[in-house]
Formats: sequence, C-alpha cells, structure tokens
Amino acid sequence: MHPGRLLLAASLTALPVTRSAAQILAPEIERRAAAVDAKVVAWRRDLHQHPELSNRETRTGKLVAEHLRALGLEVRYPVAHTGVVGVLKGARPGPVIALRADIDALPVTEEVDLPFKSTARAQYNGQEVGVMHACGHDMHTAMLMGAAEVLAGMKARLQGTVVFVFQPAEEGVPVGEKGGAPQMIREGVLENPKVDAIFGLHVFADYPLGDVAYRPRGIMASSDRFGLVVKGRQTHGAMPWGGVDPIVVSSQIVTSLQTIVSRQVDLTATPAVVTVATIHGGVRFNIIPDSVAMTGTIRVFDPKVREQVIAAARRTAEQVAASGGATAQLTLGTDPNFVTFNDPALTERLRPTLERVAGAGRAYVGRQTTTAEDFSHYQQKVPGVFVFLGVTPPGTDPLTAARNHSPRFFADERALPVGTRLLANVAVDYLNGAK
Repeated sequence: MHPGRLLLAASLTALPVTRSAAQILAPEIERRAAAVDAKVVAWRRDLHQHPELSNRETRTGKLVAEHLRALGLEVRYPVAHTGVVGVLKGARPGPVIALRADIDALPVTEEVDLPFKSTARAQYNGQEVGVMHACGHDMHTAMLMGAAEVLAGMKARLQGTVVFVFQPAEEGVPVGEKGGAPQMIREGVLENPKVDAIFGLHVFADYPLGDVAYRPRGIMASSDRFGLVVKGRQTHGAMPWGGVDPIVVSSQIVTSLQTIVSRQVDLTATPAVVTVATIHGGVRFNIIPDSVAMTGTIRVFDPKVREQVIAAARRTAEQVAASGGATAQLTLGTDPNFVTFNDPALTERLRPTLERVAGAGRAYVGRQTTTAEDFSHYQQKVPGVFVFLGVTPPGTDPLTAARNHSPRFFADERALPVGTRLLANVAVDYLNGAK
C-alpha cells in the first residue's frame, strides 16, 4: 500500500493508531518497568506493614508526595485531607488521562503470617482496632508509584498529560467527616488540567494471579450505607409487658428486610443485596433497653431499583416496628457510591492494551460483583474504566480463597509487575493513540 494511503487508513480509526503507539513504546515501558519492579515490591511491603485508616493516611500521603516530587512532577499535597495529586506533562500537547489508586486500610487485625505483617493499632468509632491492608490498597499505591516513575522517564515521548491520583478514604469516611473520591472531586482533582478519561484497577481474590477482568457498563454495584434506630420503651427483663422490646422488634425487622430482595425485586433483571451488618442494644442481661441501633448496606445495579429498595426498606422497618408498638427511623449516609460504570467505547478502546499486557487469554470480560467503589464518582464526571487484577496464587481456588476485607486476605505480590505495566501502558496508549 502506498504510504499516503496507509496514513489515511490509520487516521480513520483510533484502534490502529493505538496499536502503532504500543508497538513503538511498549518495549521502553517494559524496560523501565523491569528497572522499578524491586522498588514496587519494597514500597508495597512498607505500606502493608504501616497501614492507616481512612482520612488518617498521613505517613502514606507523605511517602507518595516525596516520591512524586523526586520525579519532577507537579505535586498537590494534601488533597482531601491526606491525598496526593501528581501531574506529568508530556513534551507534546494532547489529552489528559488520570490514573487512580486508593491508599487507605481497614479496621481489621491481620491473621496472615508474613515477614511484613501489620501489627498496627488505631482508634475506630471509639474502639481500639487492628489495622490491615485487607483490600490490597497497599498494592494499588505501590503500583501507581511505580507507573509514575516509568512514565516520568518517558516524558519526552508523551503526547498529553498524566494525572496521578492517590486517593484517601475509599473505604468510607469516619462519621461526621468528608473525604474519598467525592472530596477529591470537590477539591478539583479532575480540573486544571481538565481530565478527559480516568483509569483504575483493583486487586481481587476472585481471579487467578495476573488475570485482568474488565466489563463494559456496570461492573460493581452502587452502595448506600444506612442507619436504623428502633425505639421501644425500657423495662425490667423479667416484666417485658411493662415496656416495648426493641430487640424483638429489631430481629423481626432484620428478617423482614430480607424479603425485599427475595420477594419484591425482579432478580431476573438485576441483582440486589440488603445487609444488616451491625446491631447494638442494651447494657445488662435483665434490662430491656429503650432502643436498638443497626447499620447496613444496600447494593444494586439500577438507579430505579435503588429507589425501590430504599423505599421498601424504610416502609418495612417503620411498619414492622409499628406492629410491635415501637418506632423505626432509617437514615442514609452521605455521598453514596454509584454503579461503577465502565464507558463502553473507552473499554473497547483499551481492550487491546489489557490483552497485550495480561497475555494471551488472561484478559477477559468478568462478572458483575456487588462490591462497590467510590471510583464511580469520577465516572459520573468523565469517562472511566475500572478493572480487576487477580491476586490468588496458583494452587488456590479463587472460589475458596479468603476474600478482600478478610483478616486472612492474601494478595500474591507477583501481580505487582502486571499492575505497574498495565497502568503505564494504558496511559501511553490512550495519550499517543487519542483522536
């Protein structure tokens, strides 16, 4: 084919341009990533051994900020309390892509016997708790730090800008505080420079080591945190007829809430979950308390079903309580997570990159999961893609492996090189192949 015709054909679609950029720059990404692999492992182990809870990630934020400054990036710190934003401008003008990692840990006491096992303790909701990176955010942070070093070394070959977003409080902010992705957005993380697209990944026990699972449209559910207070009338435990027992009423409400999903939602159309996760009431064995407090979560994939489930939960709690002579009040948390929605066009455009980095047969369409992510807030503002990176080692069945948020969650660090390369390649392919 004549060179002029070849150039014209390439300009008609973004996909061949993206592949051309990949063919040219992928070897350099590989070389630079190999040089930083040992650092990524060291960062991950350090972060794992020193986890910090949401909105308290002071050590982590400082570590990240110092690294990005050493790379010569424009750095904003702190953002949304403890977050970090680094901006890398390529040598040539072009689009802007954001890469995001979350940096917080969970109030979980680690039970995995590692040389770098966490023994950290902290205060959470008035209780002393163990702290653990039980969801793999230590890996996310380390991989993005590695990708930043890779891409900073390629600045002269980048056409556009990369925004590195190290976000605190993905696991949810303490009561009465603001934070997470919503606060990052409020503080301008998607502006100046204005982000055109955003990409993120999450290590996940549900997939084998090194596999990459993506899904166009909804990949993770929306998430609402609810509180439910049942008020009765305190009395002696030996004379329950002298009051109204909120514990009995609460147990009836918990059972009745389960009928919302099993009997009121069309499960052939979309999944839904209503979970009561905590219940507290009473201080003594022979006193029926005045009230009981519960908390839980609602997960759905459809906005209309979300409204239906919330209304049904409120109605069920109030009417069951009334039948026992009690009252119930359901309240929703602020900044609920939306459905993590992968833009179909952007997902298709990045699919060749995912397949190339993961290897033959290792990148594929994954299933929906009723876990949730505040990455969804970014996707409400700009097109985004969020994928899962498998971390369950060979010889362990992902179906029986300890899940994320478990004290026995184990993430095989041999997934780290895949994640670092994935982040770097997505950025380069998007920038150098963008129309």
